[in-house]
Amino acid sequence: MTKHEEILRHLEELRTAVPELKGVLLASNEGLPVAHSFTNGSDAQRLAAMAAAAASLGRRIGDTLGVGSLAEISVTGSEGQVYVYSAGSKAVLAVVSPAGSNAGLIHLEARSVAHGIGQLL
Repeated sequence: MTKHEEILRHLEELRTAVPELKGVLLASNEGLPVAHSFTNGSDAQRLAAMAAAAASLGRRIGDTLGVGSLAEISVTGSEGQVYVYSAGSKAVLAVVSPAGSNAGLIHLEARSVAHGIGQLL
């Protein structure tokens, strides 16, 4: 199995574990999409750039405040949430969910997937 196929398998595991997700995306720290799966027609290029920028800002805040390395960031809006997880030192995992989703389940599954992808990369 190629690395890309393995990444896609991880993303599909997350989609299966939390079926209400609107999308999942793996992006490089530079903001380039690596792999994605959306049900809402999101623009992978745009989400990858925003996820990488959010992670970069999170890293700077963490460094400035001395709270350690970035683990995750969340943004909550009236229509849903976006979670961004560090996936090793080279990538970030973005997860888009509708309002009212089970945040605990999302964190449990997405943290595991981000860790697995981080190990792979």
